[in-house]
Amino acid sequence: MASSSSLTLSQALLVRAISHHGSNPSSDRVSLSNLTLPTFSGLKSSNSSSSSASSSRVPRRRVKLTRPVRAAAVETLDKTTETSLVEKSINTIRFLAIDAVEKANSGHPGLPMGCAPMGHILYDEVMRYNPKNPYWFNRDRFVLSAGHGCMLQYALLHLAGYDSVQEEDLKSFRQWGSKSPGHPENFETPGVEVTTGPLGQGIANAVGLALAEKHLAARFNKPDNEIVDHYTYCIVGDGCNMEGISNEACSLAGHWGLGKLIAFYDDNHISIDGDTEIAFTENVDLRFEALGWHVIWVKNGNTGYDEIRAAIKEAKAVKDKPTLIKVTTTIGFGSPNKANSYSVHGSALGAKEVDATRKNLGWPFEPFHVPEDVKSHWSRHTSEGAALEAEWNAKFSEYEKKYAEEAVELKSIISGELPAGWEKALPTYTPESPADATRNLSQQNLNALVKVLPGLLGGSADLASSNMTLLKSYGDFQKDTPEERNLRFGVREHGMGAICNGIALHSPGLIPYCATFFVFTDYMRAAIRISALCEARVIYVMTHDSIGLGEDGPTHQPIEHLASFRAMPNVLMLRPADGNETAGAYKVAVDNRKRPSILALSRQKLPNLAGTSIEGVEKGGYTISDNSSGNKPDVILIATGSELEIVAKAGDELRKEGKAVRVVSFVSWELFDEQSDAYKESVLPAAVTARVSIEAGSTFGWEKIVGSKGKAIGIDRFGASAPAGKIYKEFGLTAEAVIAAAKALI
Repeated sequence: MASSSSLTLSQALLVRAISHHGSNPSSDRVSLSNLTLPTFSGLKSSNSSSSSASSSRVPRRRVKLTRPVRAAAVETLDKTTETSLVEKSINTIRFLAIDAVEKANSGHPGLPMGCAPMGHILYDEVMRYNPKNPYWFNRDRFVLSAGHGCMLQYALLHLAGYDSVQEEDLKSFRQWGSKSPGHPENFETPGVEVTTGPLGQGIANAVGLALAEKHLAARFNKPDNEIVDHYTYCIVGDGCNMEGISNEACSLAGHWGLGKLIAFYDDNHISIDGDTEIAFTENVDLRFEALGWHVIWVKNGNTGYDEIRAAIKEAKAVKDKPTLIKVTTTIGFGSPNKANSYSVHGSALGAKEVDATRKNLGWPFEPFHVPEDVKSHWSRHTSEGAALEAEWNAKFSEYEKKYAEEAVELKSIISGELPAGWEKALPTYTPESPADATRNLSQQNLNALVKVLPGLLGGSADLASSNMTLLKSYGDFQKDTPEERNLRFGVREHGMGAICNGIALHSPGLIPYCATFFVFTDYMRAAIRISALCEARVIYVMTHDSIGLGEDGPTHQPIEHLASFRAMPNVLMLRPADGNETAGAYKVAVDNRKRPSILALSRQKLPNLAGTSIEGVEKGGYTISDNSSGNKPDVILIATGSELEIVAKAGDELRKEGKAVRVVSFVSWELFDEQSDAYKESVLPAAVTARVSIEAGSTFGWEKIVGSKGKAIGIDRFGASAPAGKIYKEFGLTAEAVIAAAKALI
């Protein structure tokens, strides 16, 4: 990689982004030689017409509206393209999707065929972006929440000139090594903002992206320089609107007044099982109006290009609330025999129907062909995008001169470069420090870090006073106070997690955290999985981490949760035992830019133990006390979190009896697995098979640590309602139980 000192800041950031996608920058086809980035550009670098199609929408029964929903005024906007070329471009998008799905014999052609008009208008006429630098900070963001229709997005990226989607990628759609996977993946395809596919996640991500824009604009824009100014566009389908997460996130979007969020509802009334009449008959328009959205209806999404244009213009004029543009389309538009049916949703058309569709739409070209006039028309986006970025760079240069302090913070957020020495703000503790719950210690860390990390913001699912997540020096992010850094998510765990994914993926220096009780990760597991998959640095602050929460009982006491997240790829599961380990967990969480971290924190008070350290946490597992020599202890006692106190006591008692005992804190299995074999041998020597672990959760997986001859003490049943001390005793989570197990093994 080229030295950042020999590149402009913009180029250095783009190099960094390329390296994020893989070790071979050329594989991402984002060429530095083609970039003209003068200074700082941010992260990673006519009338409505009739189509020639004969297909038309079949009349259907719908739930009668209780009051009329206003349709968009048909208004001719400034256009630079004749309708004939627009239609040719739209059909190019359709057939790139048809041909890719047909070649792969796998995929979803229906949505791209129906949504091609709105996709064309967005990418060709409305959105501001630079295809040669997909990571330009002030670009408009686009999210395809209905991710199964991803060939729509790949076709648009290809036409717009993104190096990441070449013709060979379209031809290898859904194949090994292609940049066009089966659903959009931000870590695979530059130009894709977030990873979508699980329905509803994308619109929630879009809410997070729009929140980030509103927050940064409020913090950094000046009367003479609006340095943060971009929109978030999203296409959602019937399936997205059925999923509960969309209601959670869109409720918050309305509450927060995210005026630069514009969602297009692909109203085609078809899902996998058939017509949505069978299960989805609510009035989506009135629902979104009730959520605080501005709602527009484009009745002819197939050929009503001016209606779509006018709707976008109207949406952008509404500043105080997000907009839902319901666009009534025909799924599989142009297919004579499969349009407006579920059979076009998730299967290739088949050779005969492809030929029939070509004839129906008057498309004489070979598969994957882009007509020269279409290609020439779209080619302007390369120069226009570079000009947009250069204009913004100049604007930032002026900003930097007048507002130096703010520019430093904004650069940190855009680039992801953490302030030098930020980790020195982490509090440290000694055994003399008062005992405290790790949830309280977590709050101390959050309030220390927010002073040095300009991108830290977050909140709780209506449990801030219990999760201890309030940033005391800041107020609440609300519609009229978007510069503040406490996010109030309400009781919306799933939406909360997905919104935080959007925040994290907006800019690499934004570090969102969110909180609830650990057991309620059950409500947000899908969002956490997407965090891991899309490499989003979200910090999940999960308190009440065990039976130690006591009287609330088994409905609130997590058992299998630690094991389940240890089984999830690319997640750091951290369970700190005291103040130093809590600080260490936060250091690890902030340092790990490409994966989320889950901090499991106690409700009950815990002592600050001798031997714990921030540095130890970074190793995942480490020795906190040991009276053995030659790396040959008689027994190794291992624990996490609140049970580390138990093994520390057990170790002291066994030593009084002359035993050589090593006590190990195992904060994070994942981090320990990443250490060298030599280090792992120094902590858990293979020759020492006498090992006892204790954890207030499922014993599933612990055999990996203690071995077949060791003993894992835990809970493999649901908990109970009682004071914490009583529950621990009844379940055998005691120093006495550890001592007995150790003696049986020595």
